[in-house]
Amino acid sequence: MNDGASSRWEARFSTPDYLFGTDPAAFLLDHAHLLTPGASALSVADGEGRNSVFMAGRGLQVTAMEYAPSAIAKARRLARDRGVTVDLVEADVLSEDWGGPYDIVLAIFVQFAGPEDRARLFAKMQEATRADGLLLLHGYTPDQVGRGTGGPPDPENMYTEDMLARAFVGWEILENRSHERDIREGAGHAGLSALIDFVARKPR
Repeated sequence: MNDGASSRWEARFSTPDYLFGTDPAAFLLDHAHLLTPGASALSVADGEGRNSVFMAGRGLQVTAMEYAPSAIAKARRLARDRGVTVDLVEADVLSEDWGGPYDIVLAIFVQFAGPEDRARLFAKMQEATRADGLLLLHGYTPDQVGRGTGGPPDPENMYTEDMLARAFVGWEILENRSHERDIREGAGHAGLSALIDFVARKPR
């Protein structure tokens, strides 16, 4: 991640409030039945901890990777307040090793990357997922651009069903669905949004 992008994220998270709230993403709540207690999980670009802390509360062994120190500080505070343990790792997800493999890899609104960096992220997701493990990915489609309800302004950063199907050829795709939904996840995600849900199982 370049210095300009990293400083922008640090500035966004350096506020008293949680930018995206403290409750987990609606997508994660919808798929909570896939969160097996005792399973290992990685939350990619975890932000302020709302998703990793939720998974830890469900009994998973959770590692969370995040670049912005201010976001990690909030995640640590949220984990403490909720009485759970999360292994919080300060790292650039584009360049550093992710460890693993994990039973579950979670990537929610990880849309700071254009096509080239996104290909690297997808490759890292594949590598970090254990054979027969699950990838849970959630984000915006290009229809989100201009709505003012969250996400980056660049349509190249968004996901489509065809893109995800091509990126994970050979995986068992359990869900690949674009849809609209009114989401209320802090000030950062607020209003009718063009979303995509993707769940896939890595082949053995």
